[in-house]
Amino acid sequence: MHNRAIGCLRRRTWMLMRYTDECIISKRVFGGPVKVLAIVPAYNEEDNIVSTIEDLRQNAPGVDHVVINDGSSDATEAICRAHGFNIITLPMNLGLAGGFQTGMKYAFRQGYDYAVQFDADGQHSAAYIMPMVEQAQRDGSDIVIGSRFCAQKKPVSARMVGSALITAMIRLTTGQKVQDPTSGMRLFDRDMIRRFAHNYDFSPEPDTIALCIRNGYRVSEMQVEMRDRVAGESYLNFTKSVAYMLRVCISIMFVQWFRKRGN
Repeated sequence: MHNRAIGCLRRRTWMLMRYTDECIISKRVFGGPVKVLAIVPAYNEEDNIVSTIEDLRQNAPGVDHVVINDGSSDATEAICRAHGFNIITLPMNLGLAGGFQTGMKYAFRQGYDYAVQFDADGQHSAAYIMPMVEQAQRDGSDIVIGSRFCAQKKPVSARMVGSALITAMIRLTTGQKVQDPTSGMRLFDRDMIRRFAHNYDFSPEPDTIALCIRNGYRVSEMQVEMRDRVAGESYLNFTKSVAYMLRVCISIMFVQWFRKRGN
């Protein structure tokens, strides 16, 4: 009798938990509030960071932000603190992957539903963030890429040749064509936030996008417009860009077959 009562209690508890989860999901998908975080990795962006955060505040007022100051040697940190921006300062330069994962760990611990990778150099437009969230909710995408080339062709340049090569390799290994694999504007849902926060080899790069597609996650694209960098220092110079393309291509073609799905 005692065991039967315990079993009944467990079933009722499980049913209550399931009902609660379904109510929360229903609220978030069908018009309810969602928590969205813009992760802004910044390395020596003293000339751009204020306008970038102001863009977020004006054009995506419901979106929170966290600036990841990646060991900047300029006044990026001082400017952020003077303006009251939400900022995490790393003690040394970890690069884009380390800075982005710091932001994903923050998003996971704070319980965000979506996190968007948002450049500090002013190239991304905050006006596209909520439409990307809406697309993720509408079609169930785990990742939405802000693509420059959904509705227009890639321009002819050395950099775009590299992008086209990565597109071809992703299609060859996954069967899906990603028009703008090197776009730095990407939206991630709650499950992806958790995976990127807990797996050190999940970086915000095309090879990880390919890995996610191969593992059955839904990746979609949405047309966006991007601006040119006005000032500051990019993570990638010409030499780093060539090395980056080679590393990504090798990873997509060979390394990803030995990578784990992630927790």
